[in-house]
Amino acid sequence: MEVLRDQMTALLEQGLYDSAEILGGFLMSATASNSDLPPSTRAENMVLLADALYGRKEYRRALNLYRQAVQQCRVTPKQTVSGGRSSVQATSRPPSVNSLHASTINENEVKYKIGLCHLAVHDTRAALSEMEGIPPKARNLKINLTLAKLYRSTGYDRAATAAYKECLRISPYVLEAVIALAELGVAAKELHSLLPQVGVRKMSSTFGHVLSTRKVQPKSIRSPVDPFEPVRWFQRLADGHCSVYGHNYKEALEHFNYLGQKFPNNVHVLLETAKAEAAMGRNDEAVHNFEKARQADQYNISSMDEYAMLLRTRSNQVELNRLVHDLLNIDPARPEVWVASAVYWELRDDRVRALTYTDKAMRIDERLTSAHLVKGNLSLSLNRSEVAVMAFRKAQSLRTDLRAYQGLVRAHLANSKHKEALCAAREAMKAMPHSAKALTLVGDVYAQNSEGRDKGRKFYESALRQEPGYLGAVLSLADLHGAEGRNDEAIALLQRYLKTWADDSLHTKLAQILAASNKLGESLSHYQTALSINPLNEAAKKGLERLEKQMKGVDPDALDEEEDNEGEDADADAEEGEFL
Repeated sequence: MEVLRDQMTALLEQGLYDSAEILGGFLMSATASNSDLPPSTRAENMVLLADALYGRKEYRRALNLYRQAVQQCRVTPKQTVSGGRSSVQATSRPPSVNSLHASTINENEVKYKIGLCHLAVHDTRAALSEMEGIPPKARNLKINLTLAKLYRSTGYDRAATAAYKECLRISPYVLEAVIALAELGVAAKELHSLLPQVGVRKMSSTFGHVLSTRKVQPKSIRSPVDPFEPVRWFQRLADGHCSVYGHNYKEALEHFNYLGQKFPNNVHVLLETAKAEAAMGRNDEAVHNFEKARQADQYNISSMDEYAMLLRTRSNQVELNRLVHDLLNIDPARPEVWVASAVYWELRDDRVRALTYTDKAMRIDERLTSAHLVKGNLSLSLNRSEVAVMAFRKAQSLRTDLRAYQGLVRAHLANSKHKEALCAAREAMKAMPHSAKALTLVGDVYAQNSEGRDKGRKFYESALRQEPGYLGAVLSLADLHGAEGRNDEAIALLQRYLKTWADDSLHTKLAQILAASNKLGESLSHYQTALSINPLNEAAKKGLERLEKQMKGVDPDALDEEEDNEGEDADADAEEGEFL
């Protein structure tokens, strides 16, 4: 039997789970036929076979055996395991598995594996209950990190914060804990206290083993300008993420740009820079950094859902098609892939098909914010405003995102629920007190009816005082002037900003107002300028078509829409092959 155990352990170490499972069947048969075996040995054999089943992704079978092993442990006289070797190994077996050559097993490790099995079958509550049964002193880094994620996914943010902090006390290099704590609202100064202060700090023994045996030089010996000293860039990374989740994107960019200079072509830094730029409305720069990230690692999928959503706003169907095609070839099991696919089919005007892909993304990961945002927008376009409200509310609960608040406002206004829309906009303003976009959102709600337009104007002006370059407030204020019949004021406002900002949306808006003022020649010039800046500007394309009909003396609203729809579908099918 010892030979079988040793060989099975070796197979598990090599990740040969199929062979281990077959051999484990013989081991269990030998165990059942030997009535003299002590419970501890029976438990060890059960754990070995359960590990093989876990590796084969037969989680319910593994769960059953792990539970039987725990029952056998409780028959065995308690023995001290705290002084034993650490259980974390760098293999694909269930984390924290012992060598199992010892005469007893660690009951806490088996509990952890039971929790992993519950997680694998999406029973989060049972997983949390099992892992909470592990005494705090017996929790290593992997257990604490898993617990933190479980607490967060079930809404226990305070417990999640404590667990993530414990991870950093064990090892300050667990950067996902740093990012998670920033998302949970921990202040940058508090994060600094948990990060390395000088040089490379020795890992706690609970991490499993010391990662480096090199002696740390005294601070006076090391170079004072070493750019790779953790205290220098760890803190900037923490500051950058804290700024992002505090919605101070300008400050976040300063930190990420610093990191980008120290670590050129770092994918994480490029992606975070791109997302911060997109949040600021600097779409050209954001696209550039997303592309740099893809060039640095063409197989990366993280944040590609955000990139797809950005390409959608630019109506870049060709590039979006290429992105989705690449992502599907890399890993169709990732939820970001299906969000990108949904965005693509939304752009192709197949909203029902797009909705099926958002649902598929959420089945893979129900906590992916982008999936709920896309579902909300799709539901709104299909006049399912109540479904849209639920989707945006879910997105908002997962992460404080202005796009979720914007979607909520639009959904409530679609139902003529002005009070609810105003409440959602004010929630955004409270969550993001320094955001010009949030102020503009409140203004948009007030501007919906004539009695609130004065208040709306004040919010737009306040947004522009806070962020003079925020063009969203400029466009909304121009619309408000137009709605009140003050086209000359709208034209003057837009022309003033065009002296500083060569933006296609400003040219498009100015062209629309000029056309409404019957200044058709000037309108034509601005439409052409908008399309020269951004050939994919759909609003400018449609506006130019309408203007050309007006200039010919034809009513642009008199023609059928069928011509345009047939032409668009034919062109799209001719240009691009379907990949789904």
